[in-house]
Amino acid sequence: MGERVPVKTSARAAATPQGKVSAKNPKSVKPESRLAMVRRARRINRELAEIYPYAHPELDFRNPFELLVATVLSAQTTDLRVNQTTPALFAAYPTPEDMAAAAPEDLEELIRPTGFFRAKSRSLLGLSQALRDNFGGEVPGRIEDLVTLPGVGRKTANVVLGNAFGVPGITVDTHFGRLVRRWKLTEQEDPEKVEAEICAIFPKSEWTMLSHRVVFHGRRICHARRPACGACPIAPLCPAYGEGEMDPEKAKKLLKYEKGGRPGQRLSPPPDYPGLPAPPLGGAAQDAGPQDAGT
Repeated sequence: MGERVPVKTSARAAATPQGKVSAKNPKSVKPESRLAMVRRARRINRELAEIYPYAHPELDFRNPFELLVATVLSAQTTDLRVNQTTPALFAAYPTPEDMAAAAPEDLEELIRPTGFFRAKSRSLLGLSQALRDNFGGEVPGRIEDLVTLPGVGRKTANVVLGNAFGVPGITVDTHFGRLVRRWKLTEQEDPEKVEAEICAIFPKSEWTMLSHRVVFHGRRICHARRPACGACPIAPLCPAYGEGEMDPEKAKKLLKYEKGGRPGQRLSPPPDYPGLPAPPLGGAAQDAGPQDAGT
């Protein structure tokens, strides 16, 4: 645990990345066909599966209710901050019935570190009451039911279904949307339209793990403001190659979490996670930046 994970390199790294024009051949490239795009997209997924065989949801949870609450709290903050906040929250309110009966001011104080705590408190109280009154205190396993809960949209519902119930789904958070647009797999901005277009490209069985792999790549290598292009193993498949730091040594310094030899976002990561666990609230500072928020 905690050892620096080497960045996967590939013999294809010297190839001209997808959609880019080489210096020796300045002619415009032909538009990519739908079939070629689908093949490239699926190859990206296969490559990411090799790079991140340990990809997983980065919220700590032990049951569907905890995952649902943690996902609601993750809006406009980092998974790390949520994971640092939920131990005390779930110790105080372990079930929907407990949380439904919470005093709003007490709940707000416990979730204050995640930001927007008043609005999030209203959502948590509302969804807990709905679970208690309409679903027998159990988190439902259908998207049609989940989206009726206060504060729960398709993104949150897909997170819960995919990771607590094993129901495949694409989770379009800020990282996922940014990367699939960078890779020219879609031009859509609306999350539901992104979800529909990406679902049409990949087999249903891949949807949940694809979501994890793409988010992992976005957090560790393909950052929003300064992607580490020179350290990216899928650069030959990326139309946006060159938008970030291309020098390999400089790019390596941009890598985050286990790829940069630092702790991840989970206080209780899976056994196969190759990095360090995150510290509890008030522990050592992390390398999470604004680009990690909103997931």
